[in-house]
Amino acid sequence: MLKVVGLSIAIFIGFSANAQIEEIRRITETLCSPELHGRGYVNKGDSIAAAYLVREFKKLGCEPYKDEYLQHFTIDQVNTFPNTVKVAVDGVELLPGIEFVASPSSPSFKGKLIPILLDSDNFYQEGALENAIKEIRGGKSKRNAIAIHYSSFHKDSLKNLRGIGEALAEYVPVIELVNTKFTWSVGRGQLNNVCIQVQESNVREEEAEYTIDINAELVKNYESQNVMAYIPAEKKSKETIVFTAHYDHLGRMGSDAYFPGGNDNASGTAMLLTMAKYFKENPSDYNILFIAFAGEEAGLLGSKYFVENTPIKLKSIRFLLNLDIMGSGEEGITAVNATLFPEEYELMNDINRELDLLAKVKSRGPTQNSDHYWFTEQGVPSFFIYTMGTNKNYHDVDDTYENLTFSEYEDITKLLVTFVDRLE
Repeated sequence: MLKVVGLSIAIFIGFSANAQIEEIRRITETLCSPELHGRGYVNKGDSIAAAYLVREFKKLGCEPYKDEYLQHFTIDQVNTFPNTVKVAVDGVELLPGIEFVASPSSPSFKGKLIPILLDSDNFYQEGALENAIKEIRGGKSKRNAIAIHYSSFHKDSLKNLRGIGEALAEYVPVIELVNTKFTWSVGRGQLNNVCIQVQESNVREEEAEYTIDINAELVKNYESQNVMAYIPAEKKSKETIVFTAHYDHLGRMGSDAYFPGGNDNASGTAMLLTMAKYFKENPSDYNILFIAFAGEEAGLLGSKYFVENTPIKLKSIRFLLNLDIMGSGEEGITAVNATLFPEEYELMNDINRELDLLAKVKSRGPTQNSDHYWFTEQGVPSFFIYTMGTNKNYHDVDDTYENLTFSEYEDITKLLVTFVDRLE
């Protein structure tokens, strides 16, 4: 059987490599397009993406799982920025996502802020924070916000300051001045006061005036959905291999900026479809279930719901492969949970060495940062696979389709299908 399987892998991947890359580029480009709004919660971007994935799975001939392609669930609340998000410094309007971002949990705000500047010289002075908050909340001073100048702090101090901006925004408006790239996320609630981050290169005066117009909407009981597709085993089997990837991303920050989520995780979602194409053309001894999760960026919500309301017996899952950040690979891949499942890790490593595929398959212990987590907690054997390479864009507006290399996509595909075919 292995000789036949090996031949089918070679034919599928080797002969059609160019077509495969073109197809993966088509899918990823569509998922990253403005029409899908960053696959988030503005304009129902996640639902548009889900409908697209159902169409793609159907085109490949995949079946619904237990008569359903969609598994609906509700997110209790999520903060969104549906239209206006503008910031100007001393009358000069800044570029959203590039020169400023709103905190994911920021509320609406329209007005002018002249902040009290806190840096490494005065931040830790006794009573500095308390006095600043008291002055601002007293309402008698023209200073009506706090600005924190992060680059003035030593690197070690910055670790201790993580989250301080949002913590202070429970009391007063906050402006965080940074000189590193933005890393945005999804807010599940709203702060009491506006909070923004601004690239410090755009602020030339200590007493700068910030003109802010942010419209935020806290959406309650947001309806989302996981996408499921299924390929039964060649012969009837009780065991299933599960491929997962989250298809959602951060969505829009106003009408002028959205986060495409090319590497995270249009690339992994596209690989789900590559796996579906292979196993449809080359049926396995295992049933193959594909799950594209929503709500990952909001706290692994889609996968949590699936595990708590699962249509599959979790004990029937022989192995789960979660694909997240699959757009490069020049430096190899990392297998999270490798230390929990050493036999499967050795199998993957042996295949990689035998076929001379990737620079390395790096071992990593358990993590809670992707959709494999809830399955692992229930005893399902699983790996979270992600690529290591030149693309360092993450949760920013530069994580685009155009910045993906897909340089090791063919070899990663070969590694994964061979792993499944040799798994006992």
